[in-house]
Formats: sequence, structure tokens, C-alpha cells
Amino acid sequence: MKPNSHEQSKRHAFDSFCKKVLKHEARDYYDELKRQRDREMSFSDLSEKEMDQLYTEDKYFVTEQIFNVLGLDIIVTDDVIAEALQSLPERRRDIILLSYFLELSDREIGDKLNMLRSTVQYQRASTLQQLKNFMEGDIYERYDKK
Repeated sequence: MKPNSHEQSKRHAFDSFCKKVLKHEARDYYDELKRQRDREMSFSDLSEKEMDQLYTEDKYFVTEQIFNVLGLDIIVTDDVIAEALQSLPERRRDIILLSYFLELSDREIGDKLNMLRSTVQYQRASTLQQLKNFMEGDIYERYDKK
């Protein structure tokens, strides 16, 4: 049985439709590959400096110092900073920890510690200077030991 002209035209139309769909899908696929090549870079194409920025080191055996402020535990992993914080009076240490580790404002710290905002600001500034002096002294001691 030979297909009549109506069936033949339907087959040609369907055939044409399928070819167009496949052609557009192929173009979309190649366009996506091109966009991907433009966005992504092979590791072998990266410079040494760029490669150094792409990794992190796990710190499994890092010594941690835990400070408790207002019932919150704050973990400090740097030994020098922990030692410097340990050398401070408790109230001043709390101000530094609340300000820099919990990112509270001077007003919020004052509310929590029952202090004036200006007192918190003064003590934070003077404590930072004290920490700076402590840590600079520690650096000089390290270089003297080497």
C-alpha cells in the first residue's frame, strides 16, 4: 500500500520538525559547552599563585582555648591570641570577645555588661592597645629565640 499524498505530506512535515528540533538541541548543547569553557578554567592553566588560593588545610590537632562570656563559649584557635586574651582582666577580655568575636556594638555590650557605651568604647580601645603591645613583645621574643 502506497501512502497517499496527505500522509506523505504529514511524514515530511514530521521529518522536518524532528530535524529542526535536533538541529536546535545540538546548537544549544554546543553553545552551553562554549559558555562553560568561557566560565571555567582547567587546573593546568592556573598559575602557582592562583592554585595556592584554592586550597585549605584541615586543622585536626589545633589547640583550642575556650572562653566563656555571658554563658556563650568562644573558641580561639590561635595560641598567641589566646595567650594575649588570657593575660587580660576578665571584664576587658569580655568586651574584646563580645566586640570582635560576636560582633556586638558598644551599646549592646554595655547593655549586657551593665556599663555605659562610652566606658565600653574607652576600655575596648585601651585593651586593644594593651593587646597590641603584648603581641608585639611576643613577636620580638620569637625572633630573639631564633
